[in-house]
Amino acid sequence: MPTVQIVDETLGSRTAPHTWTLEFPSETVTVREFIRRRIYEEVLEHNSKSLERFQGLVQPEESERVLNGEKGKAGRKLDWEAQYARALEAFRENGFFVLLEDRQAESLDEEFVLTDGSSVTFLKLVALVGG
Repeated sequence: MPTVQIVDETLGSRTAPHTWTLEFPSETVTVREFIRRRIYEEVLEHNSKSLERFQGLVQPEESERVLNGEKGKAGRKLDWEAQYARALEAFRENGFFVLLEDRQAESLDEEFVLTDGSSVTFLKLVALVGG
């Protein structure tokens, strides 16, 4: 079972990338399955801690309102399947890119071969102001 380093970066951000690890039961995984597993784990962690703000690959609608100044509901449980659907849509619309080492994933059905210590980067894009 390979343990993979996940790196979250935002293009143009001055903050350090967020890194964490995730274990996979198989060495070969599609991009779709990789995203599914990542979303499931981050929502599970969020729900177990009952946090007000969700820090994940894609933001749920309520979290977006919290970021814009409205008070959120602490302890609200997120639906991992809804988050997964949002993440797949974001990938299709180039909201983020997935890179295994230096190779960019082109489709959700593309397969990656993981090894222990592989690095997978989720590179998020930020919309330009006024653009």
